[in-house]
Amino acid sequence: MIENITDPQDLQAKYDSVIEKDSKYVMQNYGRQPLVLSKGKGAVVQDICGKEYIDCVAGIAVNNVGHCHPIVVRAIKAQAEELLHVSNLYYTEIQAELAETLVSVTGMERVFFCNSGSEAVEAAMKLARVASGKSAFVAAEHSFHGRTIGALSVTHKSMYRDPFMPPVSSETAFVPYSDADAIRKAISQNTAAVILEPIQGEGGVKIPNPEYLKEVREICDETGTFLIFDEVQTGFGRTGTWFCKEQFGVEPDIMSMAKAIGGGFPMGAIAAREGLSFGRGQHASTFGGGPLACAAALASIEAIREEGLLKRSKENGAYFIGKLRNMDREDVVEVRGKGLMIGVEIKYPCSKFVDFARERGVLVNCTSDSVLRLVPPLVITKEQIDKVVDVLEQA
Repeated sequence: MIENITDPQDLQAKYDSVIEKDSKYVMQNYGRQPLVLSKGKGAVVQDICGKEYIDCVAGIAVNNVGHCHPIVVRAIKAQAEELLHVSNLYYTEIQAELAETLVSVTGMERVFFCNSGSEAVEAAMKLARVASGKSAFVAAEHSFHGRTIGALSVTHKSMYRDPFMPPVSSETAFVPYSDADAIRKAISQNTAAVILEPIQGEGGVKIPNPEYLKEVREICDETGTFLIFDEVQTGFGRTGTWFCKEQFGVEPDIMSMAKAIGGGFPMGAIAAREGLSFGRGQHASTFGGGPLACAAALASIEAIREEGLLKRSKENGAYFIGKLRNMDREDVVEVRGKGLMIGVEIKYPCSKFVDFARERGVLVNCTSDSVLRLVPPLVITKEQIDKVVDVLEQA
């Protein structure tokens, strides 16, 4: 625990000490902002000096129920006193309960548990390959599905892919997003699956045309190709429904999820339709579906239900988007989003906007170079939204 310091010089020394240790001992693969966070509650985080920030990053769409939600905290504490880890050599009641719950909220048939979004995408790809006997994939330009070697196979941005070429699947065809005809042309006799984000997050909060995903579903049915939805960022109420697939009325064959599933606790999973499942020994995860993660996930789902966060996401998202669109700024190209997954595209790189907002107590994220991504906790209030918009308008 970091002690409470009040003297400005001592506070600066503490900041400098933390950053110096990071620079010395941690691999320098992150472009961190000069901010040392220590506490969080709801939609607000606090640095070690006690300064508060409205968090519109939420751990990159992780803290959907807010920071340190009491239901999640209680569940983790209670489970930690009973059982921390036993591996998947044995059954646990809490994993079976979470599996049943996820089948209910996803509308799928079976689940596989892992630990992160990249792992979930890897599992989805492996399941598609083993079930189809094929090895190629079709993915969208500007897609982001993770940084592990397999997930990089279907991640488009060259800065992520190029240093690690060739990826596991060098047969991936990348096609324009929201272009169903391009997918039809790209599918070959060796295509195992089409993998898509229902809304592209890292690609700039890009929303497809309303019929796109339905058309892709039809194409996959016609060609015998599996359809994978990557709902890692769009899941668990982020867009105003449990999953974004509900917004478009389309069911995938396989769906990856992570980020918000554990209310801030690391976890990932895939869900698959009837008839799709790994056989014994075909895939595994030592920590996947561990007792602590399952307790956190069940508690997070409970909090979403009890507090009506799907409705709040939809309503406050519409309010947020409306306020942003009413800003009279010539440098704003477009405001787009669903629920509380919002992108503000501006005419030039937006890193200075991120710095300006942070200095005024608002945390936002820049993606796709010129898009401010706003993915706050679903518990954010209209008053907090008003402050965020005021700060962005000043920026």
